Amino acid sequence: MKKPERYIYPAVFGYEDGEEISVAFPDLDVATSGEDDVDALASARELLGLTMAGLEEDGEPIPAPTALKDVALNADERAVLVDVYMPTIRLARVNRSVSRTVTLPAWLNAAALERGVNFSQVLQEALRTQLRV
Repeated sequence: MKKPERYIYPAVFGYEDGEEISVAFPDLDVATSGEDDVDALASARELLGLTMAGLEEDGEPIPAPTALKDVALNADERAVLVDVYMPTIRLARVNRSVSRTVTLPAWLNAAALERGVNFSQVLQEALRTQLRV
């Protein structure tokens, strides 16, 4: 089954004096916050993307989004539709970094450190050459 390119879910933005703006996705049971509306929306998009990618990766069911008009709100809250473009999120997750432990002779390590060698960059370049990718 083809995965959707975009997910759109309602988020509840909560406003309290002197506090960051809270953002909750009632259909997904996840929340974040932001310093202002722009930051809160950016955080909401990032959280939505990571949450949906995690559900897809784990084979979990994707809940249907509640209609915006049906989202229950308190007086200090606003419902906002948040969307995320998933191809970008999926690609970023495929290209995520992992840590590896490498054993080197002490003299080689000392020489590389003395010259300011970026070990990660050198290893990546060597692996690309070795694997022809």
